[in-house]
Amino acid sequence: MAHRTVIVGAGIAGVSAAAAMRRSGYEGDIVLLGEEPELPYRRPPVSKEIVRGEKTPDEIRIKKPEWYDQQSVTLRTGVTVASIDTEAHVVHLADGEEVGYDQLLLATGGRARNPWSASGIRTLRSLADVPRLQSELTPGSHLIVVGAGLIGSEIAASARTMGCEVTLLETAALPLPRLLPPELGELYVDLHKSEGTDLHTGVQVTSIEDEGDQTTVRASDGRSWSAPVVVVAVGMEPNVELAEAAGIEVANGIVVDAFGRTSAPDVFAAGDVANQPNGVLGGRHRVEHWQGAQNHGTAIGKVMAGGDVPFVEVPWCWSDQYGHNLQVTGWPETTHELVVHGSLHDRDFIAYLLDDGVVRGAVGIGRPRDIRAAEKWIAAGQRLEDALEGDA
Repeated sequence: MAHRTVIVGAGIAGVSAAAAMRRSGYEGDIVLLGEEPELPYRRPPVSKEIVRGEKTPDEIRIKKPEWYDQQSVTLRTGVTVASIDTEAHVVHLADGEEVGYDQLLLATGGRARNPWSASGIRTLRSLADVPRLQSELTPGSHLIVVGAGLIGSEIAASARTMGCEVTLLETAALPLPRLLPPELGELYVDLHKSEGTDLHTGVQVTSIEDEGDQTTVRASDGRSWSAPVVVVAVGMEPNVELAEAAGIEVANGIVVDAFGRTSAPDVFAAGDVANQPNGVLGGRHRVEHWQGAQNHGTAIGKVMAGGDVPFVEVPWCWSDQYGHNLQVTGWPETTHELVVHGSLHDRDFIAYLLDDGVVRGAVGIGRPRDIRAAEKWIAAGQRLEDALEGDA
């Protein structure tokens, strides 16, 4: 009897898993189910080149349309999975169809977090979010962005590039609080302000409400801001509902082991939704970055094709804002010692984050080679002085 793998989620983790399975010699059926009607695409450009109109959706496809046929991957877009029966090994679709599987991969990703309901609110996570927001980002228009993390900061930068007036609100004391230590967060305060973005930090948003043709954001200290459009960029919620309803263990994502296995037999999870072991520092983590989802999907695809190599990786991500390419690797913490090589003022530097001399994270602008080297040092648990001597 033919062996069948069903992959729920046609983002980078799901597509990468399918590709890895074929490269590893898997000959069974692969069925890739995507909820969006689009051919699978790369998400990072959505908040940058796509919303600015510099690229088209066809330019950001993960694979060319013909690849799926060439690799005998049955891609079904616009399909909603209603439930999973892990005992019967069946995926139930919303239209009543049943799809049986021998093994199942949940690569369901996440959705934009939005605790408010005003009609003037926008989110930007998928291609479907782009047309309406893009039509509203016209020169001279006013936009409020709630959240100065990666996506919020990129949206603010894109809108400024398009000639919009931008107000950027952040709960933390500095932008990019999950990635940057305070000294580097200050750099991004200066960058936003130098580009004309009206940045306000320490803002505890209590409500977002429609008021006529304006949408008003109110803070706990009495401050308020109004604009026709408010983009909420306050993180993502992992899509765990299918797994949870099927009785699969869930805790800040779908809990998996180092091989991507969930608590249910023959069910795996990969990408943004997977709460996985941290093979470098110990403990567990859920990574919400493009490369992490791509490489995790690839690794789990190899396991599903019969491999037995655990996934261990140091996280890496990037952000393009106002023409500056920021790269971050590892696990930077505010308690780490900061050692900077280069110039913060000129925005040309590599900053190492040290825990008792050991490199645990690195942040750089304009230093991609240094970041790649730091990634290896973090994986090896090297002390900075030893790593620099060995690299000399």
